[in-house]
Amino acid sequence: MKRPLAYITAAWYGESEEQAAQYCRAVYDAGFSPICPTLYLPLFLNDAIPEEHKSGIDMSRDLLRRSHVLVVCGHTVTEAMKNDIATAERLRITATTLEGILTVKGQGRH
Repeated sequence: MKRPLAYITAAWYGESEEQAAQYCRAVYDAGFSPICPTLYLPLFLNDAIPEEHKSGIDMSRDLLRRSHVLVVCGHTVTEAMKNDIATAERLRITATTLEGILTVKGQGRH
C-alpha cells in the first residue's frame, strides 16, 4: 500500500535530530511516509553559508509542494513554521497537527 507523503514541521531547537526522528516515527506509525528535511539536509549543507542556506529552504519548499499533508508538531509555532503553513494553505495542502493525525488513526489520546 502506498503511503501518502507527510511533511513534518516543528520548532527545531538544540537537539532537534532526536525529536525529529520521534515525530517521523509517529507519523510513519500513523500510515504516512514522513518527509523531514531537518533530519538530512544538515548532513550535506552548511547553514552558515548563505547560498547553502537558501538551497536548503528551496529544497524544503519543493518537498512540501510534493506532500499530501503538512504535519505541525510541538506546541511552539516559529516563523519558519508559519511560512510552511502559509505555503501549504496557498497550495491547498491539508495542514494538521501530529495529535490530529494520531487521534484520527486511533493512536492518540482521547
